Amino acid sequence: MQFKAFRIHDENGRIVSRFDTLTLDDLTPGDVVIRVQWSGINYKDALAATGAGKIPRKFPIVGGIDLAGVVETSSDTRYKPGDPVLITGYDLSEAADGGYSEYARVKGDWIVPMPPSLDARSAMAIGTAGFAAALAIHRMEQNGQVPENGPVVVTGATGGVGSIALDMLAARGYEVIAVSGKAQAAEYLKSLGAARVLLRKDIDFGSRPLEKAEFAGAIDNVGGEMLTWLTRTMNYGGNIASVGLAASANLETTVMPFLLRAINLLGINSSATPRDLRMAVWKRIGKDLAPRHLDKIVTREIPFDELPPAFEPYIKGEITGRTLVRIG
Repeated sequence: MQFKAFRIHDENGRIVSRFDTLTLDDLTPGDVVIRVQWSGINYKDALAATGAGKIPRKFPIVGGIDLAGVVETSSDTRYKPGDPVLITGYDLSEAADGGYSEYARVKGDWIVPMPPSLDARSAMAIGTAGFAAALAIHRMEQNGQVPENGPVVVTGATGGVGSIALDMLAARGYEVIAVSGKAQAAEYLKSLGAARVLLRKDIDFGSRPLEKAEFAGAIDNVGGEMLTWLTRTMNYGGNIASVGLAASANLETTVMPFLLRAINLLGINSSATPRDLRMAVWKRIGKDLAPRHLDKIVTREIPFDELPPAFEPYIKGEITGRTLVRIG
């Protein structure tokens, strides 16, 4: 059996990505073969495919950190042909062949059975971005976050993680403040449930170890100066979930917010989430953390053939919402 896959190559130190014709024997080892129906594009996918970030640890490798489809064959007794399944993260597109392929061969332990309320398309509309958002909220609520504590800030709010986090938080009754650099996206953010929209250019980041306490929590996709500002402006006991570093990997702060306001900085790693926690979060995504506005958050849907030129706008920061890729 031959099939099409989008692979990332290292050709004399230069990253080149293209469609290749493969067989199952060309794929990394695994217990389960999945006929892939849908995938999506995440910032990490764009970094890998363009070479803008050092994501793959082996070459050539099939790109795509997410996939959803049906089991074709399985030597893992937990899965049988025809089972609807999904995978987000793990080693996909890093050390194992990923979801940009008509067929994928994966480890059974990586697979999440499709929640009853989702199908392959809606699962990939959520994807790693939505899973990261849900994981952040789950961790914050385990740490005492409740709507009554006060407003929660979502930075990088027009991206996939930010959009879905905003939607999920608003649905759970939180007052959500969206932070974005895109003035034209204000109505989009309000339609997802933002009570207020702050433009990045209008924020006074301050310079003192502690600024006026304004927020009860935050989901930060930006890092750098933005994350530093959040540490300075949290209320007592506030939770900050650090999800991304779109602006900078640096964090220049002091211990004062942690000592005097007892704030909590929660690291969110959606790729390496242990299986039990992953299953619990996906169960919530199918129930109380179900996004309400996926029709607005999915701003593009492309066929597999149109994948190659779709990455550059992510690198340039031009994308709002989520992009779906129709594989099967």
